[in-house]
Amino acid sequence: MTIHIKKCTIKDSSKLQEVSYETFNETFKHQNSPENMNTYLQKAFNLSRLEKELSNTSSQFFFVYFNNEIAGYLKVNMNDAQSEKMGDDSIEIERIYIKNKFQKHGLGKNLFNKALEIAQESTKKKIWLGVWEKNDNAIAFYKKMGFVQTGTHSFFMGDEEQIDFIMTKMLL
Repeated sequence: MTIHIKKCTIKDSSKLQEVSYETFNETFKHQNSPENMNTYLQKAFNLSRLEKELSNTSSQFFFVYFNNEIAGYLKVNMNDAQSEKMGDDSIEIERIYIKNKFQKHGLGKNLFNKALEIAQESTKKKIWLGVWEKNDNAIAFYKKMGFVQTGTHSFFMGDEEQIDFIMTKMLL
């Protein structure tokens, strides 16, 4: 079993789109209408948007590979790329997604550790994320990683307003 992490570049936009669609669908399709899922997927993961995000120097994407196959990815944001104004001393984990068939191999923890490494190299004081209030597995994972709920914000899945828990981990 080999695991490695590789930073994504603009050349990876099609692969990123593919893994984004797959992992988001696997995670949320059973809890949302097909119309809302399609609307969200087309908005969040269209190629031009992903290319713009990949070009933003305050955002970074990483693929995690399991036995040389893309198993998931990480997106972190700093500065003005954060989805909420949390300050320059913060870094956001916007996405950690692992394909279902690769779960339970520690890949999420590998990506989380990569985000921590980036935060420490950038001398950030806290790391935060938003997680859907109904995503019990992710909430349990983040609590295990030392995050605590510090707030909420709205997230729109198509025309449906959903609530994300804001979870934060202080770094020192």
